[in-house]
Amino acid sequence: MPWFRRALYVLCLTLVPLSAAGQPQLCEAAAKQASRESGVPYAVLMAISLNETGRKGAGGFEPWPWTVNMEGAGHWFDNRDLALAYVFKEFKRGARSFDVGCFQINFKWHGQHFSSIEDMFDPLENARYAAQFLKSLYAESGDWKTAAGAYHSRTLEHANSYSTRFARFYAKLEGRSGPKDVMTTSAAAASPLPDIPDIVLAQSGSQAQRRENGYPLLLRSKDAEPPRPGGAPGASLFARAGRKARGM
Repeated sequence: MPWFRRALYVLCLTLVPLSAAGQPQLCEAAAKQASRESGVPYAVLMAISLNETGRKGAGGFEPWPWTVNMEGAGHWFDNRDLALAYVFKEFKRGARSFDVGCFQINFKWHGQHFSSIEDMFDPLENARYAAQFLKSLYAESGDWKTAAGAYHSRTLEHANSYSTRFARFYAKLEGRSGPKDVMTTSAAAASPLPDIPDIVLAQSGSQAQRRENGYPLLLRSKDAEPPRPGGAPGASLFARAGRKARGM
């Protein structure tokens, strides 16, 4: 990515208010950039992000960048620091199967392709990896709905359930190319949705009421490890601990 494009992206993020109202825009901007770089349709990426992390906010049904699914239990956090603190605590406990960020990338299967868990939380890096993974899955089937199902699971039953919900989001987003057009209206939340697990909303370090989540992501069977795009060297405490835990 040319340096000036990345600089422009970073500048845009600095202009986004870090209030609750501004957080969904981090995922939206990242999806737009990843779409431009990868060729994966923006609508596909946003449908995945909404499916994974979507919640009802001030602007309607919106993605949330500080979402964590820890061993099947979903949590929303107010900000990056709270999300990282929680993941670090659970990591020290021994947890390795958890999903993070706008596209809920799974650490167990994909963590070695990031420089650190902090990097996995970065909206743009999270989106780039998701886009490359989706692109590889699309190459298998030639169909974005099928690719979305495989993104979630290689188990057909789980994949079909996920792809059906994905298709509802995609139908509302198809043809849209950027955050100004993104589905953050009450119409999105009004769509009939299947029963899904709750997610915990964490506020100021404490858990609050349980609220509806988009869908927990990347639940992989032991014999269905997905293809992996190339990774980056590790540096942080999270990265070093992860390699040590895996015997690297």
